[in-house]
Amino acid sequence: MKLGFATFLLVCLLLSSSVFEVSMAGSSFCDSKCGVRCSKAGYKERCLKYCGICCEKCHCVPSGTYGNKDECPCYRDLKNSKGNPKCP
Repeated sequence: MKLGFATFLLVCLLLSSSVFEVSMAGSSFCDSKCGVRCSKAGYKERCLKYCGICCEKCHCVPSGTYGNKDECPCYRDLKNSKGNPKCP
């Protein structure tokens, strides 16, 4: 009984870790793009947070550290609750 339960837990652990790796694989694109985008930001943590949210939603980040938002209309057009641009 204990051996069967231990085997079951081991299989669950292996399956969950492989699913976790697959779900995190897409974020490396956003992490690298947002790292460049926010490299000169005064509030780097906030910039990385919102850039990451926008990147996951739009699947793109404009080049450079500022401007160039025409390269990614979805990123450009996302607004916060006050109607201001959401994405850095």
